[in-house]
Amino acid sequence: MKIDVATIGFTRTSAEGFFGRISQAGVRTVVDVRLHNTSQLAGFAKADDLAYFLKAICGVSYVHEPLLAPTEDILKGFRKDKGDWAVYRDRFLALMAERRIEDRLKPDTLDGACLLCSEATPHHCHRRLACEYLDARWGLGGKGGALRVRHL
Repeated sequence: MKIDVATIGFTRTSAEGFFGRISQAGVRTVVDVRLHNTSQLAGFAKADDLAYFLKAICGVSYVHEPLLAPTEDILKGFRKDKGDWAVYRDRFLALMAERRIEDRLKPDTLDGACLLCSEATPHHCHRRLACEYLDARWGLGGKGGALRVRHL
């Protein structure tokens, strides 16, 4: 059985577009995978406000899951020091393996969930890496296929 999970970023979108995509996708829980969930990048994305808006506008619950966030050191190396994506990816994949996120999270906790971070697209984003990592670990015989991922 496939686990339906979505991902979304909040930059380069309006509140109307962001909450509209969440509502239309049938998301039940937004799982915030940012290390710092009090971002000023979008006024509606600060943790307390976001939880309120998600419940009031979409009827969706909010959870912050720093287990799926990169460390400050990994973030700094990529963002502030203009690091290489391949290095960032490899460091984050190693961090997830070290944390054993596939054992610490249960697949059903992500069913109907949407992983949230700031990046507008999933291409160079850790939310996509988290989905790919978990899909490979939770899939049949390590071959993947456990998750059905939609990038909103």
